[in-house]
Order: sequence, then structure tokens, then C-alpha cells
Amino acid sequence: MAASRVSLHLMARNSGTSSIRALSRAVDSEGSQRKGRTLLQFLADYFCDVEAVREYLLRKQVLKVHQKNRSFTYIKERYGPYIAGACFIWKQGGAVRFQGNEWIRSGHGLSPLEFRKFQEVPVEAVDASGCAINYQGLDNLLALKELQSLSLQHCPHVDDWCLSRLHQLADSLQELSLAGCPRVSERGLACLHHLQNLRRLDISDLPAVSSPGLTQILVEEMLPNCEVRGSDWARGLKLGLEEQAQGPK
Repeated sequence: MAASRVSLHLMARNSGTSSIRALSRAVDSEGSQRKGRTLLQFLADYFCDVEAVREYLLRKQVLKVHQKNRSFTYIKERYGPYIAGACFIWKQGGAVRFQGNEWIRSGHGLSPLEFRKFQEVPVEAVDASGCAINYQGLDNLLALKELQSLSLQHCPHVDDWCLSRLHQLADSLQELSLAGCPRVSERGLACLHHLQNLRRLDISDLPAVSSPGLTQILVEEMLPNCEVRGSDWARGLKLGLEEQAQGPK
């Protein structure tokens, strides 16, 4: 009888211990699941917030570019296209040169009297290097019918569609720089065939152009009276083609 009591007592102890261990494992498992759910929720909320912030900043950037490229209609109607085009470039942080004058850069501080004296003076050169000009903003420059020199180098929003509009400056434009424009490709450069009065063209450092040397050769053939600056490799390629055409000596 005593032995059976001891046996029952041990069974009860063992059973209690096993129950406690099982309960402990269940609590730990539930706690781990809760922690896992909490971590997943945190990560989901975090990445959702990051995506929302990214989209907000992107929309803000697009809106800022849109505002910078608005049409200066009021200034054009009041002061004419030369002043409107100049104000657009100054607002972008660039520089303009009126015919017979020195370069005037952003932050020039012209007085109203000095401002008005340029109303009838054509803009002959524009330096918009690094400016946020896009397809819409070109409206402010295409009215400058006497424009001879235009630098759009390193403009992040100038693309092939922008180049397709430059034919409106074909009668006057003699110098054009597109160096470092990340969105300009061969298709955009093909649109420049309208600019037969060009004398200098810079198409160096265009990452969207897959074959810069060959593209330069094709552009030179398209604009035979223009000095085209681009890849140094193009000169080597041209010499190689000429040597092949001449045949073995």
C-alpha cells in the first residue's frame, strides 16, 4: 500500500511537472508568435511609411519641376518674348546674353529701367547648364527666333521629345550643347537633322546612347557643316573605316 502511495505521488509530481512544462512551452510559443506578429507588423508599417514618404517626395519633386517650367505668359504679354525668355532662364538659375551685351546671370539685380531697355533686344545666347528645363519649359525659349547659342548640358529633364522641338530654332541656332544629358538617346539626336545652320554641337557623355562613337559619325554625316564634339573613340573608328576603304598598301 505504501509503495502504491509513493508511486501515485511520483506519478502526480511527474504529471504536474509535465503539465507545467507543456504550459510553459505553450506560453513561450504564443509569446514567440506574438513577437513575430509584432515584428512583421512593425516591418510592414515601416516599409509602408517609407514608400509613402518616397511617393510624397517624388510628387513634390515633380510639382517643383512643373512650377519651374510654367509659361511666363504675363511677362511675355507685357514685356515681350525676349524678356520672358530671359526671366525663365534666370528663374532656373541660368544666364542669357542679349545681342551686343555681356552675359547676365541669375541674381543680376537689374533695375526696372535697365530691365525695360532690353525689351527690343534679341537674346542671342542662353546658358541653361544644369537647369530643370523640360518639354513644357521649352515654350519659353522657342520664341527666341534670333537665338544662336544654346547650352543644355547636364539638364536632367531634357530628353528626345525636347530635341524634337528644336527645329523651331533652325533658322538661327549655330551652337548647341547636349553634353551630359542623361535622357538623350540616338532617336533624339536624329531629330537634329533640321538644324542645318549648326556649326558646333557637343554630344559627349550621353549615357543613354549605346554606341557613342558610331552615333557621332552618323551625326557628322547628317550635319556635314557642323563640328561635332563627342567620343574620342569616334575618331579612331573613322580612321579605321577610312583605312579599310583604302585597302592594303
